Amino acid sequence: MTAAEQRSGFDLGKLLTERGSERYELHARYLNHQLPRMLRTIGFDKVYERAEGAYFWDAEGRDYLDMLAGFGVMGLGRHHPVVRKALHDVLDAELADLTRFDCQPLPGLLAERLLSHAPHLDRVFFGNSGTEAVETALKFARYATGKPRVLYCAHAFHGLTTGSLSVNGEDSFRKGFAPLLPDTAIPLGDLAALERELRRGDVAGLVVEPIQGKGVHETPPGFLRAAQDLLRGHKALLIADEVQTGLGRTGDFFAYQHEPGVEPDLVCVAKALSGGYVPVGATLGKDWIFKRVYSSMDRVLVHSASFGANAQAMAAGLAVLAVMEDEKVVENARRTGDLLRTRLAALVDRYELLHEVRGRGLMIGIEFGKPVSLGLRSRWTMLQAARKGLFAQMVVVPLLQRHRILTQVSGDHLEVIKLIPPLIIGEREVDRFVEAFTAVMEDAHGGGGLMWDFGRTLVKQAMAGR
Repeated sequence: MTAAEQRSGFDLGKLLTERGSERYELHARYLNHQLPRMLRTIGFDKVYERAEGAYFWDAEGRDYLDMLAGFGVMGLGRHHPVVRKALHDVLDAELADLTRFDCQPLPGLLAERLLSHAPHLDRVFFGNSGTEAVETALKFARYATGKPRVLYCAHAFHGLTTGSLSVNGEDSFRKGFAPLLPDTAIPLGDLAALERELRRGDVAGLVVEPIQGKGVHETPPGFLRAAQDLLRGHKALLIADEVQTGLGRTGDFFAYQHEPGVEPDLVCVAKALSGGYVPVGATLGKDWIFKRVYSSMDRVLVHSASFGANAQAMAAGLAVLAVMEDEKVVENARRTGDLLRTRLAALVDRYELLHEVRGRGLMIGIEFGKPVSLGLRSRWTMLQAARKGLFAQMVVVPLLQRHRILTQVSGDHLEVIKLIPPLIIGEREVDRFVEAFTAVMEDAHGGGGLMWDFGRTLVKQAMAGR
């Protein structure tokens, strides 16, 4: 123990032992008070003691399969040993980090590795999150083109800071935060709407998720390439938001690479690049865009981030990319995703409440819809009248409570469950999820039992909330 450690008396392990049991009360008192309330309402107020790979464990030693990956952050699962070692190594190196007036090697090395997966791009800006990566792209697009307006797609999600909120396609997130930037939504895949807006001459670019996180909707085949051609014809930029879809999630390194000939001008990444440890975001772009933004020494800090390119984040990112290559993580995401999606799709004809299974790689949407039989239809109608999305919540809860599998409803007022598990899962995890999901569907189609009792509870709470 160093002298400084002896003087401080700080002991993290002791603090967690003494106060860890207060976690929900502390959150309710000092943070977002609605989160513990919501978790207790749906029975998600668990206490997880440790985590590794694609699993959590509680105090009783029971394992929980993670099919959420921290909203996609845990691409390699939790506590990957290579990433852990990289962080220990960078801390032990005692680098002269964030002096602001030197050039450390790690940012350049990580940029080089990232750009090797997008050879048509030339430079990288490092920030601290996905929304910051999008903010950077919005600023760069506006400055590089000299135009004020950025188009986005209906139901898109690009972040929650003011700039990225301006290109957020969900009204529930935007409500009460106006005025926002003068950006314009178009329907996903609507080339005619895109061309109509471009003809106005004030569009800097289009920001688009190759697969939307809300509802798991892919861009239609050929849309990205056609949109790219239209944008270039009007001297506007294509911005690919790969914050969730990038780094192997969809079975290619970037999701836009599923469509031949697509070469975005700017690409936003984050989430899995962190290794689940150190927040990091990156905006990849073409050389001419960066040179226009940073056009002189006077403008050297015109866009920067205090913690951007810090050594810990860069070390984590380098370790993540090395693991992805060494362990063939992208190939595993494609193979395992195809297996999971195929097995789930085979259940659509078997269960009338199950409407569709869609997605790519390990980004899968399971959508529920109105059943045909009279008894189920009346229960479905009851739920829909109270609040759309309650049935999907009815599925998520027993998956956790009875089968110890963590999932999420894909968005507010959506009857869709989104699966974005760690990219390292395999056949064992596919078997466990499909067996559990089948059991929940059997219960739902039985027309009674605990699942529909919980549904009635949700209806009462939804009505009371009005």
